[in-house]
Amino acid sequence: MKPTAPTFHTTTFPTPCGPFSVAVDDTGAVVATAFGDLHRLSERLKPTCNLISDKLSLTIPVKKEVDAYFSGKLHTFTVPLAAQGTEFQHKVWSALVAIPYGETRSYGGLAADLGNPTASRAVGSANGANPICLLVPCHRVIGADGSLTGFAFGEDIKRQLLALEGALPPQLIN
Repeated sequence: MKPTAPTFHTTTFPTPCGPFSVAVDDTGAVVATAFGDLHRLSERLKPTCNLISDKLSLTIPVKKEVDAYFSGKLHTFTVPLAAQGTEFQHKVWSALVAIPYGETRSYGGLAADLGNPTASRAVGSANGANPICLLVPCHRVIGADGSLTGFAFGEDIKRQLLALEGALPPQLIN
């Protein structure tokens, strides 16, 4: 018997950085997010999943927290997360969540935080595979020289998020 493809409940709503799409499982745990429409979100999920928008009530807690973040009232997300990944990716994603609001880390610094200072490329790869942007703050990881590298949704959005948090590297402040 062929396994049934998972079903995720989705919504897209406006933010100061443009449309933001969210997918949650049947319990309301976030499995993926994306700046952009549902097509952009589906790129971050397994190709064999079903995306539906029939239970918007499951996505309301995420929308409330994202809205509170953009209004400056929330610095730490509390909605449950259910990203799929390897053990190493989960270690990196946990380290990302541990970067405080208003701070940044370099890829090498994050690798050192994980106890393996030579693993900056592997950390960068795991960071890039993060399916839950914003809530798992991959935007807080910058180049060792302070450059805004490696954000799937572009440098402009990364710059806006870091500026909102007061974490934009000094050399990039206009």
